[in-house]
Amino acid sequence: MNNFESVVAWQKAYKFTLLAYKVANTFPECERFGLCSQFKRAAVSVPANIAEGYKKLSKADKLRFYNIAQGSIEECRCYVYLSKDLGYVDAPVFNELMEALSDASRLLNAYCKGVINNGYADDGQ
Repeated sequence: MNNFESVVAWQKAYKFTLLAYKVANTFPECERFGLCSQFKRAAVSVPANIAEGYKKLSKADKLRFYNIAQGSIEECRCYVYLSKDLGYVDAPVFNELMEALSDASRLLNAYCKGVINNGYADDGQ
């Protein structure tokens, strides 16, 4: 590995972000500066923090950025529930979003465990 694009957790997070943008763009105009904006901001934070953490030199710095990404995943999970409960997405879209989030979360958690347990420091040095 020599760049963040090769990290599968980043790939899944990026895929989720594209989906989140597509879905948020269908929200009512009244949500433009509310839920839509917050959802997009949190979604883009996930792959961005994975990318930034990738090049950090110390394990602690890497994990700090990966943890921020994990927090943004949970923030997105809240927005997905709100989107469903407010009637902005139907069940199939809700399920697609949740599955994409779960994939990204699972892979990021595994990636973090690799950094913690194996001292895996990517090629970000």
